[in-house]
Amino acid sequence: MADGAADTPVTVAAARDATGTHDAYEDAGLPIVARGVAYVSGTTAILDGVDLDVVRGRRLLVIGPNGSGKSTLLRLLHGLLPPTRGTLRWGGSATRPRNHAMVFQRPVLLRRSASANIAYALGLANVRGTAADRRVLAALSDVGLLAVGDRPARVLSGGEQQRLALARAWALDPAVLFLDEPTASLDPAATRAVERIVGEIHARGTTIVMSTHNLAQAKRLADDVVFVHQGRIAERALAGEFFRQPASAEARDFIEGERL
Repeated sequence: MADGAADTPVTVAAARDATGTHDAYEDAGLPIVARGVAYVSGTTAILDGVDLDVVRGRRLLVIGPNGSGKSTLLRLLHGLLPPTRGTLRWGGSATRPRNHAMVFQRPVLLRRSASANIAYALGLANVRGTAADRRVLAALSDVGLLAVGDRPARVLSGGEQQRLALARAWALDPAVLFLDEPTASLDPAATRAVERIVGEIHARGTTIVMSTHNLAQAKRLADDVVFVHQGRIAERALAGEFFRQPASAEARDFIEGERL
């Protein structure tokens, strides 16, 4: 580095800006608008009659009991599943945007190093060479995995694997990040680490849509809450209002059950 030059933080945002990549948020595919959305698997109705808007810049937490349809709702909003009925639009378009990413409860990692997992995802997004190298290092640094970048991804601990999955998604600089119960199988320390990373991703401009059945986690992270019950949205509210005085009987029962 030249004398007198200021140190540039090694972050995904800095790596993106240094390589001149376009700002993903200019074409964010927002709002995501679901109207009358249903999803049927075989003869089982997983979701029915869902109306929901996902707006830019918020942290939307989808909560509800196990089996309520949370994971299916995230997959529909991300465009991984087509609705059986109803319509989904992303920023007014019926085509799912490429600049949205998703992290699952159990990360799907390739049989290669942590660094190579991120590089592979970047290659699919046509980010290669020096630009990709910078983003890989930045993403690993952002999630505290720079020291294990050369290790096989599948020998990392559960918490490290989930942080790697977040790094891989973050390196793509997504306008929207979907997270499907990303801490469900993690211990408290690993859960706190993931929550910190999610907060940093949001602080740098990414809209967050995350499912959880953990009310304490929803209280820590949410701007808005959607409560799903038996395949339907029973309630949507600002997080503070929801936890202070839920409007639906189903939400009240769920919160009371979690307190017992």
